[in-house]
Amino acid sequence: MSANEKGKAKVEQATGAAKEAAGRAVGNERLTAEGRGQQAKGDARQAKEKAKDIGKH
Repeated sequence: MSANEKGKAKVEQATGAAKEAAGRAVGNERLTAEGRGQQAKGDARQAKEKAKDIGKH
């Protein structure tokens, strides 16, 4: 996995987790859902990069 893409995936996951937690803390369902979506996007990016790495070996 390229370091740049791996970093982007981790940042996206962490940002999503923070948004989800903040949304839950204040009772904002939209922010909570946005955080979950961002985490899922980061997970998908990470999975895509792992699949590329497997294909290279």
